[in-house]
Amino acid sequence: MRSVLPGSDPRPPGREPVVQVSGLIKRYGARTAVDGLDLEAHAGITAVLGPNGAGKTTTVETCEGYRKPDAGRVRVLGLDPVTQGDGLRPRVGVMLQSGGVYSGARADEMLRHVAKLHADPLDVPALIERLGLGSCGRTTYRRLSGGQQQRLALAMAVVGRPELVFLDEPTAGLDPQARRATWDLVRDLRTDGVSVILTTHHMDEAEQLADDVAIIDAGRVIAQGSPEELCRGGAENTLRFTGRPGLDVASLLKALPADSAAVEPAPGVYRVSGVIDPQLLATVTSWCAQNGVMPDSIAVERHTLEDVFLELTGKELRA
Repeated sequence: MRSVLPGSDPRPPGREPVVQVSGLIKRYGARTAVDGLDLEAHAGITAVLGPNGAGKTTTVETCEGYRKPDAGRVRVLGLDPVTQGDGLRPRVGVMLQSGGVYSGARADEMLRHVAKLHADPLDVPALIERLGLGSCGRTTYRRLSGGQQQRLALAMAVVGRPELVFLDEPTAGLDPQARRATWDLVRDLRTDGVSVILTTHHMDEAEQLADDVAIIDAGRVIAQGSPEELCRGGAENTLRFTGRPGLDVASLLKALPADSAAVEPAPGVYRVSGVIDPQLLATVTSWCAQNGVMPDSIAVERHTLEDVFLELTGKELRA
């Protein structure tokens, strides 16, 4: 895999959290946007999900140093982003969803300017080529397409070889090809030892990229874990098969592990729930063979991250 950090030495993952938030409170007038939030992010890619108004953006902006907390403790790479910002900024890259770029500046001009602010920046032409910006390098920012603006913002976030990158909706407005290329670049960041805090409105993006997912609602983290852990923590996965109606479900249940269940919710449709693993699948197919049952279909229906999100928040994740 080609590295996004040409010539860099991958850093070993740190043991301490790269982001540590304890009891964070942030108010805007009478409205409490963040209400005692606790969050830890470790080396790797952490996706932060939440419905509109959940407090996700305020939390991330506080970690970036753009907002001062009303109460609580925030540490990023061990530093306070408000009082120790001068020591933190050279180590952190920030990709804003909008803004942060002079509208009249050319794309390559802006990227070179940001590169000069860092002691050991990436090779700008190589980064421009990596992100497919070569054809629009001399185009002013305001004349770039939405996707090109996104890719330029991403380039500006990583050009300084950061230890930690905050990416706000990095694939918003991108076509499928550019979106996949951005996914590859984010994975390359992780390979190079760069930690990533990612906000996204795409559940598949979080499932594909994240080592850890934090779901925020009503100003608090209501669930956190790997995508696999969160999906296991919701409704049980289900094995479903179809066959002739009226099979002896009681006999099937006896063959299954003690914590499993088997029902025929509709004629000829059978649902087995519990810990769905290769052993349970083998048990079901063995029972079918012993009882002369040829399933018309058999499938494992796994709980998705979107299922978990909807169950926990009761809301769709919308941009």
